[in-house]
Amino acid sequence: MTGKNAFYAQSGGVTSVINASACGLIETARKHKKHINKVYAGRNGIIGALAEDLIDTSKESASAIAALRHTPGGAFGSCRYKLKGLDESRAQYERLIEVFKAHDIGYFFYNGGGDSMDTAHKVSQIGKKLGYPITCVGVPKTVDNDLPFTDTCPGFGSVAKYVAISTKEAALDVQSMCATSTKVFILEVMGRHAGWIAAAGGLAGQGSAEPPHIILFPEVPFNAKAFYARVKECVTKYGYCVIVVSEGARYKDGRFLAESTTKDAFGHAQLGGVAPVLANMIKDKLGYKFHYAVADYLQRAARHIASKTDVNQAYAMGKAAVEFAIKGNNAVMPIIKRTSDKPYRWKVDSAQLSKVANKEKMMPKKFISKDGFGITKACRTYLEPLIKGEDYPPYKNGLPIYVQLKNIAVKKKLKNDFKI
Repeated sequence: MTGKNAFYAQSGGVTSVINASACGLIETARKHKKHINKVYAGRNGIIGALAEDLIDTSKESASAIAALRHTPGGAFGSCRYKLKGLDESRAQYERLIEVFKAHDIGYFFYNGGGDSMDTAHKVSQIGKKLGYPITCVGVPKTVDNDLPFTDTCPGFGSVAKYVAISTKEAALDVQSMCATSTKVFILEVMGRHAGWIAAAGGLAGQGSAEPPHIILFPEVPFNAKAFYARVKECVTKYGYCVIVVSEGARYKDGRFLAESTTKDAFGHAQLGGVAPVLANMIKDKLGYKFHYAVADYLQRAARHIASKTDVNQAYAMGKAAVEFAIKGNNAVMPIIKRTSDKPYRWKVDSAQLSKVANKEKMMPKKFISKDGFGITKACRTYLEPLIKGEDYPPYKNGLPIYVQLKNIAVKKKLKNDFKI
């Protein structure tokens, strides 16, 4: 006897470990045939459900699914697409139920961040309203580390490791050249509203003399006068200045330093690159030669230097999602609960989707130094365990081996197509 089928989808910006969560989920589901027959993945996220474009993961070998654990990107495709409320977009929800019914889907797993947890929560509500029972579990993922309740978010630890290492290595480069060349180096990292990734750059050094000399957080309003003074002080004292800046750095009135006029699919302001803005400000005001780098996709795609802690936690969240679902837990998200700092210990717990959806966890004040340009000891204590350990992928001819799934489509059963 087998159970209902499950729908799994990846949403939002992918990470170097989101596929590890998929691995944990699919491998665990395969062990519980009594509850879950097949796992169907949505091609390109929730759009796959709306378009009845499903992928049959049962067609993949055990070794291919296992290889997801060390493969970056989104194996089934992701999307930035937010479902509106039931009253606003009833047709979309009716379409989801139509697809779920057609393919005997009784479980819904959505792997993403805050907006995705909102979608999972909405889907959990439609079963009752539209008369179709569906168990919904969110699977946490976001490099921004801004989901509430969980100690950290899968994806963040590896980005933090990448940023800390990149800051350390680039700082050694500019230090070598500063006597006759570049004086200022700026690394721009992700983080629209929360400065967790920028804070991770602070792990590269110890004390004010060691880079990064300045970190700019979204939580701390940008003060140009104080910023110029600190840059000048660092160049005078140390010969150079290394800056890590969050893309969401903003002025006191809330304007982003690098805000453009366009919006992304979730309605957020599209940020246009804060590093060159800062670099030119420094050149115009202080005249220093500069270099800058924008980490962009590199920081979230760098599986070759992923944190072992992060990989383990990502897998655990996928595994726990299935275990919660087959026990009948609906509208929940597995979370990571820290039980000890030294040694770092954690366990799996859960949170209600209704409380997680559309909430953002900002950097607490106690994690930011009094001058607003660095991290505190408390922040370091929080961050350090999250980047620990290496989990290298297998290599061949000098390059990592990443899996490409066959992604065989499930035969459509509905005659009508749905326009997204």
